[in-house]
Amino acid sequence: MTPRSRTNQLLYQAELLLNTPAGNDEHAEARRMAGEEGALALAELALESLLREVTEHALLGSHDWRELLGPQGAGIAELQRLRELAQRPDSWLGWLIVKLDALHGSDGAARLSRGGVQGLIAVGSGAALAEELAWCLADAKRDIASLRETSEEW
Repeated sequence: MTPRSRTNQLLYQAELLLNTPAGNDEHAEARRMAGEEGALALAELALESLLREVTEHALLGSHDWRELLGPQGAGIAELQRLRELAQRPDSWLGWLIVKLDALHGSDGAARLSRGGVQGLIAVGSGAALAEELAWCLADAKRDIASLRETSEEW
């Protein structure tokens, strides 16, 4: 499978998880949270696949997003565009990086919904992680098309 195909596959799988109904039994809340975090993990894999895809001409040894999007990352035009995007908190990549840091943290990224478990106070914004991640993936797919064009020029 090519890096481009893998990126597309991972994005599709993340969207499938987001659109899978959680059900309405006693495990629905946990299933929803698992689906959200699973989709977020797939989005992280898609990000690394995208980085591999747009830098394959440079024959890099590593495609870890933290390295490539960090200040010491390779000086490749596509990476520079992504670094600038990552610095904007209102961008899909800026949002994704914050959520990936939460996903790797001890609290995770998914939160109980307001109607979740009685007696617990839900923390978070009004929008569910699934809704925000759906927005993120849609915006990412638009930017990926542009990144692919410039990468193919090499």
